[in-house]
Amino acid sequence: MRRSLAGIAATLLLATAVLTAGCGGDDNKYDETRDWSAEKLYSSAKEELLGGDYKKAINYYEKLEARYPYGKLAQQAQLEIGYAYYKDKDTIGALAASDRFIKLHPNHPNVDYAYYLKGLVNFNEDLGLLGGISGQDLSERDPKAARESFEAFKEVVTRFPESRYTPDSMARMRYLVNAMATHEVRTAEYYLRRQAYVAAVNRAQFVIANYQQSPMIEDALVVLVKAYDGMGLNELRDDTARLLKLNFPNTEFKISSLHKRPWPWRGPISIASTAPAPRPLRPGRPIWTRRRPM
Repeated sequence: MRRSLAGIAATLLLATAVLTAGCGGDDNKYDETRDWSAEKLYSSAKEELLGGDYKKAINYYEKLEARYPYGKLAQQAQLEIGYAYYKDKDTIGALAASDRFIKLHPNHPNVDYAYYLKGLVNFNEDLGLLGGISGQDLSERDPKAARESFEAFKEVVTRFPESRYTPDSMARMRYLVNAMATHEVRTAEYYLRRQAYVAAVNRAQFVIANYQQSPMIEDALVVLVKAYDGMGLNELRDDTARLLKLNFPNTEFKISSLHKRPWPWRGPISIASTAPAPRPLRPGRPIWTRRRPM
């Protein structure tokens, strides 16, 4: 019995020692921001953001919102944390932060920036090492990101025509239209090479119907001419060829070249061939960072 009591006592002493050590460890883990005010957290987050320590900035923004959720600076933190995620190459985090701000504050005076940032994140979606080495352009990517980027920039242009982000959004929209049209034409050309003529016609017609201002209209018409020729639809082929010549009198394509030589392949349309986009605005220092916090 004594031995049992002694064993129980030893076990209790050991457990007490472990708990004491654990508590001591928590005490030693000192949080320097524990007593910081909302203003101190915000200014420190801004300092780290502009200094390039994006993870630390994100940490401060999160603490600011958690400790002072109803303060005016919490809204600013919700907006700026999206840019911190973007600079930290966290696409998912940046998009989630932008969407959250738009949902929580649809009428905020700076919501235009949230839409602009959302468009910018999708526009510059990281291709990874292989994409950078191969020189892959936007027309070669999955068009989902391009479409979402276009829609976000469209919100800026249509809802906030006086926004400082509107000119850059419009330039990026022009490029995205050309990129998406190029993607569709390339897909149509692939189907054409595979002799999947109906699929090629559908893709080319989609470009003509939806991207009328794109330089890729000429290429789409060429695809139609060749697809109709492959299908034996000579009347449609000739009508489309006349339309091609009427709208693009300097076209290099000749209907007489069908079945005689490989049809020309056009490379990706360059952003340089569209209206040049201005240097992207610096979301890290937008006009709202110099206003009094909301």
